[in-house]
Amino acid sequence: MIRRAPKALFILVDGLGIGLKDPDRNPVRYGVCPFLCGLLDGYAVPVDASMGVPGIPQSATGQTALFTGINAAREVGRHVEGFPGPVLREIIRGHNVYDILVRRGYCCTFANAYYLDDVEEVRHRRHQSVTTVAALKAFGTVRGRQEMLQGRAVYQDLTRVSLRERGYDGPLTSPAQSGRDLVSIARDHDFTVFEYFQTDRVAHKGTPKDVRAILAQFDAFLREAAGFAAEDPDHLLLLTSDHGNIEEARSPSHSINPVPLVAIGRGAEQLRDEVHSLPDFVPSLLRLYPAPGASLVAC
Repeated sequence: MIRRAPKALFILVDGLGIGLKDPDRNPVRYGVCPFLCGLLDGYAVPVDASMGVPGIPQSATGQTALFTGINAAREVGRHVEGFPGPVLREIIRGHNVYDILVRRGYCCTFANAYYLDDVEEVRHRRHQSVTTVAALKAFGTVRGRQEMLQGRAVYQDLTRVSLRERGYDGPLTSPAQSGRDLVSIARDHDFTVFEYFQTDRVAHKGTPKDVRAILAQFDAFLREAAGFAAEDPDHLLLLTSDHGNIEEARSPSHSINPVPLVAIGRGAEQLRDEVHSLPDFVPSLLRLYPAPGASLVAC
């Protein structure tokens, strides 16, 4: 009997590497994010973010590899920071995991909320993240302000507080509620992605106090979001990163540390066994999602 594919929730955490278990060196071990530490200690394997290319791993190439299964750093000959340029965008548009799963008949989504009402604003931005390029290519749209207010999209800071400086005067939320909202979204899809990048941002520019606050917020969010894996034996929780950063207290730059792959639920053991470098993620994931069958329904 062929078992059906899992419902997967994939949390992409920007700038989270595996560091020393020393709170003097590793802010993740300060004691402010015990739930995350429990996942790292009990359910994670190390994954190479350098992809065999000299230099410090960066977001554009790391995330492109995670979304396409292609060694993006090797394709362009270096690690590329920030937003993907033309070459990486073409790789993402031609090979991203959303497109492959949709062609196989699965229902996928990007759960992040964009603070806008018109998706054309995103299309015409000069700089687009890897996750934005992939979502626009596969779905033609992203989740906006109305979905956020209805609990059908999660804003990247988990609270909406950062939107105040952009004129937002609507209700705020809590990291825990954002985690519950994400679970609700994931229940309705076969593959759901949420990107969190405050970890990388605060590691670059924040104070130790800022770092602790962000890690504590993320931990409260993650505690709720991780409940998705316990709801149903066919659920799968995934968490990984594009490169290290926040785990190194003594440097504001990215690290060469491996990143964790946390996998819990249906197919988790396979992923932990097969994913050794960022480009391994998509091929291993796709083995859990067979070609379309009669029972699959588009969302």
